Amino acid sequence: MPRSIIHIDLDTFFVSCERILDPKLNGKPVLVGGLSDRGVVAACSYEAREYGIHSAMPMKMARQLCPHAIVIHGNSGIYSKYSDMVTDIIKDQSPLYEKTSIDEFYIDASGMDKFFGCYKWAQELREKVIKETNLPISFGLSTSKTVAKIGTGQAKPNNHTFIAGGLEKEYLAPLSVKKIPMVGDKTYQMLRSMGIEQIKTIQEMPVELMEKVLGKNGITLWKKANGIDDSPVIPFHDRKSISSSLTFEKDTTNIRDLKEILTTMAEKLSYYLRMGNRLTSCITVVIRYSDFDTRTRQTHLPYTANDHTIIKTVMELFDELYNRRVLVRLVGVRLSHLVQGGYQINLFEDTTEMVKLYQAMDKIRKRFGQDAVKRACTMDTTGVGMFQNPFNGQPPVIPAHRRS
Repeated sequence: MPRSIIHIDLDTFFVSCERILDPKLNGKPVLVGGLSDRGVVAACSYEAREYGIHSAMPMKMARQLCPHAIVIHGNSGIYSKYSDMVTDIIKDQSPLYEKTSIDEFYIDASGMDKFFGCYKWAQELREKVIKETNLPISFGLSTSKTVAKIGTGQAKPNNHTFIAGGLEKEYLAPLSVKKIPMVGDKTYQMLRSMGIEQIKTIQEMPVELMEKVLGKNGITLWKKANGIDDSPVIPFHDRKSISSSLTFEKDTTNIRDLKEILTTMAEKLSYYLRMGNRLTSCITVVIRYSDFDTRTRQTHLPYTANDHTIIKTVMELFDELYNRRVLVRLVGVRLSHLVQGGYQINLFEDTTEMVKLYQAMDKIRKRFGQDAVKRACTMDTTGVGMFQNPFNGQPPVIPAHRRS
């Protein structure tokens, strides 16, 4: 029996959240991202896209393309709030769903046609999300993740589409090969150099030729072009690492600043571990110099989620790593080898008072925000760290950019 897979995408999610807060932004070109020239565009409105702007573009270039665009730094707390609202609706209504990012979902509604039409059900779900959140939302419904996702892209903005079983190849044929999710800029240019611009051309090619040109990826690309994708909707995917990085507006050798920023990162990552009921046993520190020479150093330690152990380890790794004494462009911290587990007291280092202190601080942060409680040495680093809780639907980690 053909599957019924729904792909849901919240249109220009960050921008849409900002427009709920400030309706004056409606109809205007809006950019969300780093405010400095070295920042990047995290999201942009459709009005801004008309000027050639896209996500991940340097903010300096975006401003040149559209000088009158409204630039907003963004509010991770607001985005998390609305993402949680949508997630709760989908979780309550769906038999099986997968959250692949802060604004993107898959739902496996296979078998629901026995009771009522999947397409009608998906439309009602979309209307419920719009009614309760005021967020624009698009979806595609088909027999696989690939075709459903492509359908969503074609339905945007704020619309929906249904590609019935048996019509996948016909629907995909006239579309650009760039519409296939796995095709990035390099693969697209390679395909164009081969005279391949429409998906129809790949459909007509022998799979052996695609394999010869692109290896195993060629087989996968051929299958996707033909609407063949058996990948399941996965209800849960456990992260194995979390990280935070910061690119400076101006390269620096200020040791005090570097250590303050790394301390802030370690402190916030530790907090996220505890909120996600995780422990780490591997810590990595990254330094990128002004000549883009990147150095890393890591160490293993007993499973932990406490600030003082992780911060101490980060400082030790930094002292071992920073030996060139030249300008630094970027620093970062990564916690890996994560496992499920609550906080365990280290009988040789911790006290019940320290555990209670962490619990009290976490309670305050959870209620009033990440920066509500912090160490005195990190008072000047507000906004540095994770973009949002990494255990909340697998959102992307977006590096912060420090103001000069």
